[in-house]
Amino acid sequence: MGKCYPAVSEEYKKAVDKAKKKLRGFIAEKNCAPLMLRLAWHSAGTYDVKTKTGGPFGTMKHVAELDHGANNGLDIAVRLLEPIKEQFPILSYADFYQLAGVVAVEVTGGPEVPFHPGRQDKPEPPPEGRLPDATKGSDHLRDVFVKQMGLSDKDIVALSGAHTLGRCHKERSGFEGPWTANPLIFDNSYFKELLSGEKEGLLQLPSDKALLADPSFRPLVEKYAADEDAFFEDYAEAHLKLSELGFADA
Repeated sequence: MGKCYPAVSEEYKKAVDKAKKKLRGFIAEKNCAPLMLRLAWHSAGTYDVKTKTGGPFGTMKHVAELDHGANNGLDIAVRLLEPIKEQFPILSYADFYQLAGVVAVEVTGGPEVPFHPGRQDKPEPPPEGRLPDATKGSDHLRDVFVKQMGLSDKDIVALSGAHTLGRCHKERSGFEGPWTANPLIFDNSYFKELLSGEKEGLLQLPSDKALLADPSFRPLVEKYAADEDAFFEDYAEAHLKLSELGFADA
């Protein structure tokens, strides 16, 4: 299925460029890239290909969606971004939150993810329960990413690699700690750590370990651990797909 992106005005494009510059400085200063990436992902990852509901359409600004269990702590991201968003009233929240996710990857040394503007804000949040559960295995990951969102096995593994950024917080997820030694650098450390086994102070969730146990996922883990360029290429493609679920489908 191809993409047919909506036309946006020159004024809108300029606002995107200016907002991107503001976000770069802000995210670098606050060291909040992991939180911004999580906001973008959790906004997009609610998409359901069967009902064409949910997805990256700005609904995370609603308290009802922020109250979903999987979104604990994302009210902080929404609050941090609001003063910047107020400077660009022309931009949709849908575009702005996804732009923050793209910038979060870029400022931490990750690949440049293409960004296409034009998402419209939707009025109603999706129902709770569509995001992946870190306590479950590969069948669950495929139920969410492949059957619900319409992504692929390769996308699952590539996107998992973004756990190189950030850490879990006990009060938000029930888990505590970072996945890698430097949780503010976007690289292929996640895959290297996964293959090297559990280490004190570093996290491996059941959903992480599932990537090693699954015969389709493991070769990709090994590939990305050995070749960061290959990981970056596949990650950028997977992130783009995730950020555009339900958007501009032709």
